[in-house]
Amino acid sequence: MSETFDKIPETALAWHREGRGAVLATVVQTWGSAPRPVGSQLVVSGAGEIEGSVSGGCVEGAVVVEAGEALAAGESRVLTYGVSDDSAFAVGLACGGTVRVLVEPVGPQIPEAMLAELVAARAARQPVAYVVDTATWERRLAGAGAFADRFRADRSSFEEDGATFVAVHNPPLRMMIVGAVHIAQALVPIARLAGYDPVIVDPRGAFAAAHRFPGEEIHEDFPDEVFPELGLDARTAVVTLSHDPKIDDPAIEAALGSEVFYLGCLGSTRTHAKRVERLEARGFNAAQIARIHAPVGLDIGARSPAEIAISVIAEVTQRLRQG
Repeated sequence: MSETFDKIPETALAWHREGRGAVLATVVQTWGSAPRPVGSQLVVSGAGEIEGSVSGGCVEGAVVVEAGEALAAGESRVLTYGVSDDSAFAVGLACGGTVRVLVEPVGPQIPEAMLAELVAARAARQPVAYVVDTATWERRLAGAGAFADRFRADRSSFEEDGATFVAVHNPPLRMMIVGAVHIAQALVPIARLAGYDPVIVDPRGAFAAAHRFPGEEIHEDFPDEVFPELGLDARTAVVTLSHDPKIDDPAIEAALGSEVFYLGCLGSTRTHAKRVERLEARGFNAAQIARIHAPVGLDIGARSPAEIAISVIAEVTQRLRQG
């Protein structure tokens, strides 16, 4: 699982149910070179145990104290911390910054049932927004449709009223790479750096070998037999690289029947024209086929496997962020 998809809400729920007490601290606003982005979270137990981070270390101690007081009082609060230049330097920053942190006790403020619903949605890879009005302390959960632009940009922030904070909980990004070829070996580490959990699918044992992709998830099978189990959703990109229609086409057909945000296929313009003919014969219409990015990747003149991998990540990023 991607390192960016932490388990802070899950930990908070577990600690609360174990009777240890739990307070969620969330970065809701930053200025300057604040160490952690908006939406970053820290959970604090009643005994002062912590998981996560809201500042990279420079204000955690103060947040833990405030969290203990908030838990005892059963009240939420919004805290503002100015990170001095000296403190900023200590955590690797070039200059100081300011961070606002929302502190909410689970139970007295965040209802256990609501937190459990949030955790369940995350486990099911369902995008969900946690919305809290810091003026009235009313809370609710909302689906992606209510904040489409926020979910596309992975952006948690206050609404224009300056009081309503929307915390976006997107599922981790995934990249299904079909064809464990040389390009895939270059693409996997780049995809990880870009925040994706790569999954390699190839029925050919000689290609889908562990030593070629150390520590990665590999499925030595055809895509249409693996994809139903893995699931294809709006936080998934599919890239076909095998150059073998028997392997690529089932993946393409499955992706076209799903909500994946990106589908890219290796091959020349001539190869793609033949691919289109096969898809049309299978009943796919022009609008569906137009979802395919082919030849795969942005046209940057890439030649080597590494350069092609870079072009793929660039195009996937463009599609994710610009829609």
